[in-house]
Amino acid sequence: MASVLVVEDDQFVRSALIRHLTEASHTVRSVGTALEALREVAHLRFDVVILDLGLPDLDGAEALKMLRGITDVPVIIATARDDETEIVRLLNDGADDYLTKPFSVEHLSARMAAVLRRARSAAGEAPPSREIRVGGLAIDPLRRQAVLDGNALDLTRREFDLLAFLAGRPGVVVSRKELLAEVWQQSYGDDQTIDVHLSWLRRKLGETAARPRYLHTLRGVGVKLEPPVEHLERRP
Repeated sequence: MASVLVVEDDQFVRSALIRHLTEASHTVRSVGTALEALREVAHLRFDVVILDLGLPDLDGAEALKMLRGITDVPVIIATARDDETEIVRLLNDGADDYLTKPFSVEHLSARMAAVLRRARSAAGEAPPSREIRVGGLAIDPLRRQAVLDGNALDLTRREFDLLAFLAGRPGVVVSRKELLAEVWQQSYGDDQTIDVHLSWLRRKLGETAARPRYLHTLRGVGVKLEPPVEHLERRP
């Protein structure tokens, strides 16, 4: 059972979500505007927020940024928009998942379960205490900080989790299925989500898929992180 905040201005959709979630034994509160959602999150604890983008007072994308300024509660975007660029932007701004309307209650339940598993796993598992070093990368799991050649990297939560997981297995090819299971805590999902986060990481590591330094993709197999050639050549 989870405490859920539904942020949806369409009364028909809102009532259907409340009914379904309540029948699934979740505790549900609902609001129809972004400002009401911010007030709810500021005063009450929720396990997950389902956020519509087409709100009457403020675009949901802006509401997401404001939510991220005051809470780390998992947010699932519910939207009729299916533009890839916007979806990527929402994930980059802190969304944990998204659903394109119309969606089934079974699909929503599966996505919610996956998001809640990830959140509870992160809260219940202590990160490794040792610093991870790969080439010029230094990753501190306890402080959740990553440094490249002496410069701090500005990483989102998911980017850091993905980088730390791969860096903890240097030179090992990790399949997308394993990344979904270990980093996203999902048994299935869209490869696009992984590709998007890998693309962001590459940009912040100063590389591209065509000219990789740390992150190497093996088509049809998986991805691995290893020291760049210049670091290997310096070894005695």
